[in-house]
Amino acid sequence: MKYPFAHMFRLGLVGAASMALAGGALAADFTMRISHQFPPAHHSAKNMEQFAADVKAATHGRVDVQIFGSAQLFKPNQNHAAVASGKVEAADIVGFTLGGTIPEMNVTLIPYFMTGLDKMKKFPASEAARLLDAKLAEKGLTNIAWMVDASDGIFTSAKTPLVKPEDFKGVKIRGLSKLFDSGLVAMGASPSAMPGSEVYQALQTGVIDAGFTGVAAAYERKYYEVQKYGVASNIILAHDILVVNPAWWNGLPADLRDAIQAAAHKAEQRSMPVDAQVPPADVKRLRDKGMEVTVLNAAQEKAMSDAMQPAVLKNFLAAAPDAAKLVELVKKL
Repeated sequence: MKYPFAHMFRLGLVGAASMALAGGALAADFTMRISHQFPPAHHSAKNMEQFAADVKAATHGRVDVQIFGSAQLFKPNQNHAAVASGKVEAADIVGFTLGGTIPEMNVTLIPYFMTGLDKMKKFPASEAARLLDAKLAEKGLTNIAWMVDASDGIFTSAKTPLVKPEDFKGVKIRGLSKLFDSGLVAMGASPSAMPGSEVYQALQTGVIDAGFTGVAAAYERKYYEVQKYGVASNIILAHDILVVNPAWWNGLPADLRDAIQAAAHKAEQRSMPVDAQVPPADVKRLRDKGMEVTVLNAAQEKAMSDAMQPAVLKNFLAAAPDAAKLVELVKKL
């Protein structure tokens, strides 16, 4: 039986529509794979999931954001090289993990130096951030977001709370970097730097006596199961930086770059604390799980700052070529 051309054309449209419905949306024009170290329950992982949804909506599905968390693609210290070499389009990296490659990135680890709320809000658009972005560019990374991972920290322990500098003497503790750890050494502690994903087991097996992480992360990583005490304060600023491969980024159409950048800005805004105090809700969650949590008052924070900051600042100024300039820029925020 012969059909008129117009009828066959209509049948073709119906068939194409049916295939689209059956198979889902048409393939995206571009893929953005993001590697990161955070477990699914971590607030930074959730922020990236929302970022992916924002990009999909803003680009009408033209950019497919695929997230690979929990260090399933690369270890935390491998992400920057993977992005720079083009093995993956993007990574969400804890900024200070790049401190060995870019010493200036460690500025946020100077105890009690950048945790003021005004400084946190001003930083992403500041000259200080631009200086660090330029350093990242020199290493083959284009940074599109400065997200606050934590503006607080909690020292956890099994035997006694670590409230005063003298409480740290002889304690084997999870450190963060050589720079930050110099402040722990100044108080008599014995730090071991390790990524957050390894700390739980180290605490559980007694490889270390005490941990250090963000207050929210202590809950998300279930430190309360292996640590009885927690001492929280606004000690450091940890950024998650969303870095992309420059060649991939520059190869995107301008409208898609703008849409992704806008979604990244939303991720920055979502990450910003509502105030400068240690979040009471995060403290409550730990207490509800049985951890005895102390939040340091201003005088106690000053005692910790006086014990840690001089050593950390001295080492920072000695290790980073543009450290002095960066410190002055941060002071102006």
